Amino acid sequence: MKSSSIFSSKNKNRIRVMYLTGFLLVMIALFLAICSGSTKISTDELVNALKGITTSTFGRILIYVRLPRAISAVLCGAALAVSGAVIQGVLANRLASPSIIGVNSGAGLAITVCTALGLYGGWQLSLFSFVGAFATVLLVSIGAGRLRASKGTVILIGVAVNSMLTAISEAIITFLPSVGIMSNDFKIGEISSVAYSRLLPSGLLIVIGFVGLLSLTNELEILTLGSDEAGSLGINVNLMRTVLLLLAALLAGCAVSLAGLLSFIGLIIPHALRRLGVNDHADLIRLCAIYGAGFLCLCDTAARTLFSPFEIPVGIIMSFIGAPFFIFILIKGKGGHARDNT
Repeated sequence: MKSSSIFSSKNKNRIRVMYLTGFLLVMIALFLAICSGSTKISTDELVNALKGITTSTFGRILIYVRLPRAISAVLCGAALAVSGAVIQGVLANRLASPSIIGVNSGAGLAITVCTALGLYGGWQLSLFSFVGAFATVLLVSIGAGRLRASKGTVILIGVAVNSMLTAISEAIITFLPSVGIMSNDFKIGEISSVAYSRLLPSGLLIVIGFVGLLSLTNELEILTLGSDEAGSLGINVNLMRTVLLLLAALLAGCAVSLAGLLSFIGLIIPHALRRLGVNDHADLIRLCAIYGAGFLCLCDTAARTLFSPFEIPVGIIMSFIGAPFFIFILIKGKGGHARDNT
């Protein structure tokens, strides 16, 4: 009993350290994102700009270029990491993530359709993106359930859906070349052109989705026990899975409307945190938001500064990091062998 208490105390201390480290990571990432770039901003200029002095060149760069970009990176990183953690929990497969099972591609297809219809506003993009993401994750989930698919097969279904949705998007672009939103930067993932008109509606929806998921962490924890166990504890399994997937799709869809088809962040962050011993879903979702925000913000800063004066899309950095990580999980064989809970 005493040894169990000591172990629990050590685990709580480790989680506290992870929270503190994560907050420091986000603060450092934001500072670097705001101050780094082709135009250096000193500490004094930063303070003056934050006080509202926007008459200088530095102030305008900060307020209208770097600040919305940094906030977008933080929100998108948090949204995609949390979405990945929830999808992995609901589908009981740690290889699942928004980019791998086609959720991002569903959101991207919806944005392509939205743009083809001449709808360019922030709310329209966010709404269409959410609908596309939710339809895709629901399609994969229902298809896997009807086919009684194994955990590995779920991923293959997602990959097939991903390819199909990407092909439809490319076909639309072929017939309607004016659909410029699906540029190479958008398909790779990129945050350089985010304006407040797009940031505000998507950011608000991301916050709403995150708060909703935080209120359902107990239900998510119970779902991971399996359908029979969750049902015996009074959980409406099908309804709760739908609600959780809806909120995960809201996060992923809004992130895609801001940053394009970013890959792997919904896989890397949840998996890394679980490897570090974060198993409680309340802590997992909060820490995914914190570390996802810091991680993407740092990657975006690297994309802006590593090859200065040239700038590359942040999605390229993410793919260089994420692809080897995905292969590592496959080789280790630990990401895709969660309990069969369907």
